[in-house]
Amino acid sequence: MTLTITGLFAKRAEEIITDSKVLVCSLDPRFRDAFEVDLAVYLRHYRNVNAVPCSTIEGLRGTLAGYDIVHLFCNISPDGAPVDWTHATLTGSDLINRCCKRDVKVLWIANENSADAYIKGFRAIGKPLNLVMTVCRNGMGFSKFLENLLSRISSGETLPVAWASLVPQADGPWQRDLPGCIFFAGRGGVKLLS
Repeated sequence: MTLTITGLFAKRAEEIITDSKVLVCSLDPRFRDAFEVDLAVYLRHYRNVNAVPCSTIEGLRGTLAGYDIVHLFCNISPDGAPVDWTHATLTGSDLINRCCKRDVKVLWIANENSADAYIKGFRAIGKPLNLVMTVCRNGMGFSKFLENLLSRISSGETLPVAWASLVPQADGPWQRDLPGCIFFAGRGGVKLLS
């Protein structure tokens, strides 16, 4: 696929997904507490939420189909590969490609990993996927942010619009309450209704 300047800025058609399907998944039992907290937030905003508390990379490969949002807990190796509790890996780009093939609209790596690892392993440019990669959850700041974000997107705002309203780009005291995340809007026109 050739990417042109006009292709980068072309407006994508708006998609409206009703009864969005959510997968909250963990590849390591050490993330159980954060998994439970985030799951509770999703359950307040979406009716169709499936929780897989502990899975493997192999299990994840078969689980992705049919979901609009995948909220995943997994360690990312220094070279950018998601790792499960058995130490099995796949590349971040392979995970992105699998999500795209299964029509996932949002992939969110929800636990803390280094920005360098994400940058090394997750190649999303040109992919029809909104990708969020968490660098710092910032304690309860993450839950509050997730609550506010899901409230907006489950009601019809697109993820980029909701994100921009909650994460002002200007310096200010509000930034100390926010989690640190890298956000790539590869499917900005999608609306993920409850």
